Amino acid sequence: MTEQPTAAHLVVSGAELVATVDAERREILGGWVAITDGVVSGIGGPADRQPEARQLLNAEGCLVTPGLVNTHHHMYQNLTRAFAPALTGGLFDWLVTLYPLWSRMDEEAAYVSAYVGLTELALGGATTSTDHLYVHPKGSGDLISAEIRAAQDLGMRFHPTRGSMSLSVKDGGLPPDSVVQHDDDILTDSQRLVELHHDRRPAAMVRIALAPCSPFSVSTELMRATAELAERLDVRLHTHLCETKDEDAFCLETFGRRPVDYFEDVGWGTSRSWIAHCVWPDADEVIRLGAWRTGAAHCPSSNMILGSGLAPVAELRAAGVPVGLGCDGSSSADSASLWLEARTAMLQGKLRHGAAAMSARDALEIATRGGAGCLGRTGEIGELSIGACGDLVVWPLEGPAFAGALSDPIEAWLRCGPSAARHTVVGGALVVVDGVAVHPELDAMLVRHRAISGAMQSALAD
Repeated sequence: MTEQPTAAHLVVSGAELVATVDAERREILGGWVAITDGVVSGIGGPADRQPEARQLLNAEGCLVTPGLVNTHHHMYQNLTRAFAPALTGGLFDWLVTLYPLWSRMDEEAAYVSAYVGLTELALGGATTSTDHLYVHPKGSGDLISAEIRAAQDLGMRFHPTRGSMSLSVKDGGLPPDSVVQHDDDILTDSQRLVELHHDRRPAAMVRIALAPCSPFSVSTELMRATAELAERLDVRLHTHLCETKDEDAFCLETFGRRPVDYFEDVGWGTSRSWIAHCVWPDADEVIRLGAWRTGAAHCPSSNMILGSGLAPVAELRAAGVPVGLGCDGSSSADSASLWLEARTAMLQGKLRHGAAAMSARDALEIATRGGAGCLGRTGEIGELSIGACGDLVVWPLEGPAFAGALSDPIEAWLRCGPSAARHTVVGGALVVVDGVAVHPELDAMLVRHRAISGAMQSALAD
């Protein structure tokens, strides 16, 4: 037993079960977790000495897990959530419909949408989220810094990516001129944001990645230059890849090769990268992605809503690909709940390979350790172990939905929901208490959000 401090800052105690998802996958009945100075300082069960606590959080009747890790999102898209004119057609049609609305993005819209998106994620048990904001209209301001301010105000751990599009319709791409930028401007701003915000220290709250949007919206030159810049700055890389059959056809017609071949050609076949969706790699490509240790953000709800297909999650994991979960942008997935994504991932896994193919424990591991692997933070987030970030979730297992279910609290957590976090803790600080976000500005922010959303959605009528 590790020596405990005399007084931890926070102790979460009396849990029905603590699922550590650590290297040994320990599960502790009646367990407790201590957090001091933002990191886990002790873990134990009823027989272990529990440290004194400055703050005690009762987890009786609850499951305690590491905080969930969201590895793919477009938070600005909650401004066009379930937008009716974009509800039919595939991905390409959906994007073309929404680009004109998103061309109205500015710093206020970025801040408010990130605030609302991160609050929604915290209510659903996420403690760390990335974001892929790739729409930067001329004159829109510093959108990434605005998002970071929202995360800091809320106390959420945040990995924004400097997204980009440089290939407009006139250049053979998909987006209009109004939402693309020149390669040099993108690269210059990418370096600026890394130098301004990227925190390399352990338990960092903010880290930046570089994220050209997709093969059909950025130039080959930008993909190569971004990989080189990320190597020089030692930051991670993110993009969409293998999402749809349309993408396959585009890459074959435009580049004369499939998406994964193109990905390798431009220097992205590396453990520095993680990709969103990864629905359509063939068997050889799965093996190559695993050999590179390139991560994959599995977005089950989005893939179903857009009809993209079922990602080969079991095959990717078996090949050594770090697979995490992503709720994706709320224009395509509409609900930013990683609990829902975990349950859907479990059900899709069973549908694809049989009832025994995916358990609730597998889904929990993807939602935690897998996400940490995608973000390059294995051992820091996505697990409860001494020295890891003090990020955890207390999930209620009470009431009619869980009656008779406690023979296996982890299976009950996903099979008997829906479930939302009772308490969400980030770095030892409570961001959700008794199912309510603690930051006092939420109601006012929702009013601002509605006004911005209404103005943006009026774009098609102008």
